[in-house]
Amino acid sequence: MSSMLKFIIKRVLWVIPVIICVSILIFTIMYLTPGDPVLQIVGTNSTPEQLAAVRSELGLDQPYLIQLKNYLINTFIRFDFGTSWMTNQSVLAQIQARLPYTLLIGLLSVLVAIAVGIPLGIMAATNQYNWKDSLAIFLSLFCVSMPQFWFALILVVVFAVQLGVLPAVGIRTWTGYVLPVISTAVGAIANIARQTRSSMLEVISQDYITTARAKGQKERNVIYRHALRNALNPIITIVGGIVAGVLGGTMVTEQIFSIPGIGSYLLTAVSARDYPVIRGSVLVISVMFCICMLLVDILYVIVNPRMASELR
Repeated sequence: MSSMLKFIIKRVLWVIPVIICVSILIFTIMYLTPGDPVLQIVGTNSTPEQLAAVRSELGLDQPYLIQLKNYLINTFIRFDFGTSWMTNQSVLAQIQARLPYTLLIGLLSVLVAIAVGIPLGIMAATNQYNWKDSLAIFLSLFCVSMPQFWFALILVVVFAVQLGVLPAVGIRTWTGYVLPVISTAVGAIANIARQTRSSMLEVISQDYITTARAKGQKERNVIYRHALRNALNPIITIVGGIVAGVLGGTMVTEQIFSIPGIGSYLLTAVSARDYPVIRGSVLVISVMFCICMLLVDILYVIVNPRMASELR
């Protein structure tokens, strides 16, 4: 078995205990959270007998360890996330219906961020200390310091209210994805551009880049075939973190643009203290985060196979 395959298998196996630990942690946090979620279900005017009956029905009157055991068995053996306390709908079915919206917005946002951020960082690195570099740095600092919710609202005011060229809410057509993707991608563009500039500045000062130029290779080939390839590892790292952050942080975007994704589903559940929905949504987001980190490690090895032995 090759070292690369061993490395990938080992990383996949590490995901299992991480997901289990996240599940235990989120269950414990929900268990220890002050307040009575049953009051949200039956109302504050209910009698003690009604409250006790609902607690017994939901299993909330059982000890912590019994509740945790039942939760882990239902989640990881029966693949049952439970039923929403507020809507009485299957949590797993709701997540399956909402997940495509979150994934599509996240994926498109990351693709836009990569398509804009990497060229912007390369432009800054190859034109160090001139106006192009200063412009790229200014744009990066402006984007990274701008609150996502504020920028999303500005986009709605300008393109939906004033110009009327794009919808303000909903995703009935492809145009409904434009504003959410842009508002989600803007911060990621800044981070990728800054990391690309830093990595490229470190690489283009190396001797082999000078040698490639001395051999008469075109500057474009020197930058993209030699410099960028060797500068990819730090860029992959930050892109992986951005992917995970975007998938977990689309709740703001989904709430502003009324998108029925996991983020808005989770926010609604938090305000209603709907524990099955919170646990299921956080677990799915954690799985997506682990998958992103796993893909980052695999890309490391693909870009530089020698790293398989270093990362084991």
